[in-house]
Order: sequence, then structure tokens, then C-alpha cells
Amino acid sequence: MGLGAALLIAALLLSTYTKGKIAKIPLNIDATLVSDGTATAFDPASLLGERFVVNEDVPVVQQQQLSVESPANADVVTLQVGTSLRRTDQQQDNGLLLAMVDTVTVNRQTAEAVSSETNPGGSVQKPRAIEDETPPTSIALPHEGLSYRFPFDTEKKTYQLFDPIAQRPFDVNYSGEEDVNGLTTLRFTQNVGFDNDGELVEPVKFASLYDDDANSQVTARASLWGLEGDPEEEITMTRYYAAQRTFWVDQVSGTIVKETDRAYHYYARDALKPEMTYVDYTVTSDEETIEAQVAAAQDERDRVALWGRILPITFTALGLVLLVGGALLGTFSLRAESMLADPGLDDTGDRFYGKRGEEGEPVPGAEAMTEKLPAQRPTDLPPDRPV
Repeated sequence: MGLGAALLIAALLLSTYTKGKIAKIPLNIDATLVSDGTATAFDPASLLGERFVVNEDVPVVQQQQLSVESPANADVVTLQVGTSLRRTDQQQDNGLLLAMVDTVTVNRQTAEAVSSETNPGGSVQKPRAIEDETPPTSIALPHEGLSYRFPFDTEKKTYQLFDPIAQRPFDVNYSGEEDVNGLTTLRFTQNVGFDNDGELVEPVKFASLYDDDANSQVTARASLWGLEGDPEEEITMTRYYAAQRTFWVDQVSGTIVKETDRAYHYYARDALKPEMTYVDYTVTSDEETIEAQVAAAQDERDRVALWGRILPITFTALGLVLLVGGALLGTFSLRAESMLADPGLDDTGDRFYGKRGEEGEPVPGAEAMTEKLPAQRPTDLPPDRPV
């Protein structure tokens, strides 16, 4: 009975306290996520030409490298995510279109960004050349909402997801369930500057990470922009950004197992009238990335299920069996002990091996009381013979 009670208490603790300690973002994340697709992209070689050139339908690959940095402890984890977008039809610097290293500290259960006096909650690295060997420097960028993960036990509702390019969070809305490689996922969509039909409604002014805003505003001759009028007139255009994203999320662990990104970077004098595309691309997680993320989600599901469901159910079943068995065994043992000590204490008239008594049921012949029968005189002897 004591062991049964202990198992029931253990089951209760596992299903409440222990599950809360287990359902957390791992501290050993080290993943490379690859997405591929096509784009309309600016040709860097045209900077030296007579007019800027934009190529259509070029192959591109987006790569994200996720790793864990300090601080990382029982409550929070810091994710460092290096993201790059490359044209695969060009080599080295000519193929690099976008690059960013984003760092954010999140709560390990809710995946919400957290900050403190010693930790601003996030930062981004200043851009530098590929051959630059000086240590990177970072700019503090406090994050809000979710970043790169969804919370454990993700709900079918609207969340806030931070966009490091726009440098602020945007709504990410639940839009249904979908199977991804055998895993039932929740699908979420996010619009940054686009409406649901993909039309520009409120594009974001690109936030440059250079001290002189070198890539957020560009001044060039009208002939380079391809504009009519005086070819030598200096025209300044501002860079704008908009994006649409779809996430397929494992509901239990909050792992993003698949993602589709459409992002539009362009230059214009009017935010809603693009004049020169820098890059307009759509990429989707490749099959290898999806398989790896589904496997990671399954591992976290199994870990949570073991401590949050399988062991509590097992301990509860064993605890109940032991309690009932212990109670029955205790009752039988106490009764047997009282019978052996004083049979008269059994007020039911029973005995240890069954009912016995003078007025009870007939007892077996071997134990029946014997009776002496009177002998009869013989009647067939001769009269003159003495008996």
C-alpha cells in the first residue's frame, strides 16, 4: 500500500511539476535550415555599367544556421541565427544578396523574447566584408514576441512574431491544420507590408545596419535607374521591404518543421510605387530540412510524452493495483491473525477453513460422533441351550 501511494504521488508530480520542467526549448540546438526557390534579383555587376540590371527567374538558396549562445540556463536560451540569401548562378560576393546575424534570448517554455538590465534581449551584427577578419560588432536590438520558435502546446490563435529586418513584431495568424511528412502541424501565416492577396499596403522602410545608411537610400544618375528626363540628374531612392511567410508548426513542441518565405526588397520614391527591384524571392524548406525538423519535433514529442503521459499513466495503474491488492491482503491477513489467536472472536460462526458447528451443516463422516447400538438377543437358538 505504501508503494502504491508513492507511485500515485509520483504520477501526480510527473503530470504537473515535472512536465513543466521537461517541456522546454533544448539547450543543444545546432541546426542548418535550407530553403530554395527562384527570384527576381539585382545584378551586382551592373553597378559598373550604364544602367542597373535586374534578372528574372534566377535560382536562390536561403540558409539559416541556428546555434545556442550565452545566456542559456533552466529558464532562458539565447539563439544566434545567421541568415543568408544567395544566387546560385553566381559565385562568392557576386551571389550574396542578403546576410544577417540575429541574436535573441527567449523563454524556454513560451518562446517569448525576454530582456533584463544586463541583457537587452537581442542584437544584430553589423555587416562586414567576407574577407574582414576583425571581430564582429553587434547593435542592441530588443526583440518582442516569438522568435524562430513557437511555444510548447501551441494554440490555434494569433501570436506576435518578430521580424529582425523590419525590427518589430507582426501578427502571425492560425490558418488550419496540415500533414507534413506524417506529422499533423498547425499552419500559421504572417504578412509584413502585404495584404492577404499579396498586394503592397504598408511596406516597411528598410533599416540599414551601416552607420551611413548606405543600403537604405541610394543616390544615382537617372540613367542608371532607367528613368526618363535628364540622364545626369541625381535621383535618391529609398529601400522598402515587405514579406509573406507561412509556417508549419508542431503543436506539442512548437518546432517550425517547414517554412515558406516570400520577401520583396525594392527602391522607390513612393513607398507604394516600386521603381527598382533589389530582390523579390520565394523559397521553401527543402526536403532534407523538413525531414530533420520533423525528426527533431518527434524527439521532443517523445520526451514530453514519456514524462508527461506514459510514466504518469503507468505509475497510476501500478499504484492503484498495489493499493487495492495491499488493502485486500491486509484485510485477509488481519482476519486470519484474529482467527488463529481466538476462534471465538469470529462472530460469524466461521472458521479459518470454512463453517463448522454443532448445528451446522453435516460434517464429514471421518469427523462424525459415534453412537453405541444395543445388541439384540438371538431368537433362533434351541430353547434348552444356554445363552
